[in-house]
Amino acid sequence: MSEYDDSLTGAGLDTLAVRAGCHRTAEGEHSEALFLTSSYVFGSAQEAADRFSGDAPGNVYSRYTNPTVRAFEERIAALEKAESAIATASGMSAILSTCMALLQVGDHILCSRSVFGTTTVLFTKYLQRFGVGVTFVDPTDLTAWERGFQANTRLVFVETPSNPLCDVVDLQALADLTHARGARLVVDNCFCTPALQRPIEFGADLIIHSATKYIDGQGRCLGGVVAGDQDTINDVLAFVRSAGPTLSAFNAWVFLKGLETLRLRMEAHSRNAQALAEWLQRQPQVERVYYAGLPEHPGHELARKQQSAFGGVLSFQVKGDQAAAWRVIDSTRICSLTANLGDAKTTIVHPATTTHGRLTPEQRAESGIADNLIRLAVGLEDVEDLKNDLLRGLS
Repeated sequence: MSEYDDSLTGAGLDTLAVRAGCHRTAEGEHSEALFLTSSYVFGSAQEAADRFSGDAPGNVYSRYTNPTVRAFEERIAALEKAESAIATASGMSAILSTCMALLQVGDHILCSRSVFGTTTVLFTKYLQRFGVGVTFVDPTDLTAWERGFQANTRLVFVETPSNPLCDVVDLQALADLTHARGARLVVDNCFCTPALQRPIEFGADLIIHSATKYIDGQGRCLGGVVAGDQDTINDVLAFVRSAGPTLSAFNAWVFLKGLETLRLRMEAHSRNAQALAEWLQRQPQVERVYYAGLPEHPGHELARKQQSAFGGVLSFQVKGDQAAAWRVIDSTRICSLTANLGDAKTTIVHPATTTHGRLTPEQRAESGIADNLIRLAVGLEDVEDLKNDLLRGLS
């Protein structure tokens, strides 16, 4: 247990983001220690046997136990109000580890059709190869969710807000539907982070993060995490222990530092994104803006209920075709043309040919990924500079 556990009872998010998971060593360090070691020394053969069997607590091998990684896991669990968490090498390995731990041949996943393109590829190209079925539904249509359940549905998977159209899912209603059918609700909370949204408060069973994004906050490291109840996380840990999609101690240490400023950054990202979304709406070259902070967005009121702010990601369609979208992107000089998001630097990308480029044209059409769609992950620069940068292409 952390040295701060007793005093952190009932603590606010900002305090947990700075203090949760702290375990000082005998050296008395103030910053969290970085344990760069692959293995650990045991005091006796009996102690080694007891740790390997699980009869005694303690570190065994850094593929699945490392003090720095554990501090990150404890902090994320505290922020998400989960019992436990397990960190992985990337956001996609967090999704894969969850599926491999909880599913078997003949099981079924019910998934929002508005998810990250690689998530769709994982479910359709790879998990189906091993006998796991998947059905995709409109994330905002509860009737579609209800119709999509099968007798063998084990996992319901959703992003909210979604990538890249910012669809908002009614988490409480979907959790009720899911639990009534004996399944688990898995929520990818990457766009909001626990600073803006805690899906467990609305009935979610498991939370997925790509820590690569906002948890890092500066585009430095890859990582992922799954948070939920202790028994389920133990199952996911068993897969990670055997298969090895392990988070490095160094990356965990970077993420710990990122969490300390998470709420401040998420509020700043949200302010900038709101300002840009409202400005883009007024541009004659823009056909439509997708951002839940706009009152016209169909998920606006639901987002106000579930989130404390609307996040830093928006998408917009320009008038014209793919060539028109590429002209806008190629004309920018401040925005970074990269598929990553959650960075202090604003990033811009064309989803149809990058993040969702491996989908079939039919899958992209069903998911609303048009050829003239641009995704903008708004950073922490001066908003007026970002407007002027986008104007280079929009004019």
